[in-house]
Amino acid sequence: MKEATGELNMTVITVVAIAAVGAFFYAFIWPRVKSNISKSTECANAVCQSCSVQGNSRVCTGCTSSDGEEIKGNCTYKDTEN
Repeated sequence: MKEATGELNMTVITVVAIAAVGAFFYAFIWPRVKSNISKSTECANAVCQSCSVQGNSRVCTGCTSSDGEEIKGNCTYKDTEN
């Protein structure tokens, strides 16, 4: 009986630990990941008014998304042409 209780306790501890890691990820890490994905998608489909070349990248300002909303900040694109 002691062995069964010990195994149950370890199972409960494992489930609680997995839930804690999941809650931490969902509360603190996922919002940052989601905003980075959203920002990348906005710039990929953006229409920009002016761009300047900086090294091997283009930095564009005055960009609007496909639904017409202004994108805050700059969009940076890496030039792949040599």
